[in-house]
Amino acid sequence: MNQTAEPIHEVVLNPGDFHFSGGRTRIATLLGSCVSITLWHPRRRIGGMCHYMLTERRRAGPHKLDGRYANEAFEMFLHQVEKAGTRPGEYQAKLFGGGNMFVGGSSGRMDIGLRNIEYGRELLASRHIALVAEHVGGSGRRKLNFELWSGHVWLSFPEGSGAQVRSFNG
Repeated sequence: MNQTAEPIHEVVLNPGDFHFSGGRTRIATLLGSCVSITLWHPRRRIGGMCHYMLTERRRAGPHKLDGRYANEAFEMFLHQVEKAGTRPGEYQAKLFGGGNMFVGGSSGRMDIGLRNIEYGRELLASRHIALVAEHVGGSGRRKLNFELWSGHVWLSFPEGSGAQVRSFNG
């Protein structure tokens, strides 16, 4: 019997994009000072990724959620988690990006990357989602790939150095 593997569905996120699904889906993005959070449900093998640029914005009234902002991208995750009949605490999270794109610049400038990293950690902790790994900070860009069927994430580095790598899974 000739068995062929289901083709891989490739999704590329630009800043502000969000994707949540399952199956043989690979999500990729390129990060600088922006941050991506990956969420993965190890039993159901579903999950997603966001690519946010800033922590939050002021919203007056019922505006459509905008994935460029961490708090709104996280709301998108929570909607999908609920829609899937799962709970936030059942997921594993990984956090990436937040690089300093202005090396040698003014020391008085707000570090957008660092702020994005801390805000992402706070959002995950607020819903008791386990942060199992992160690759954050440093300088330059990193390309992120996330396979939903396995939960594997890998990075490539077109440029940059000095990022902090931490795995929380022993």
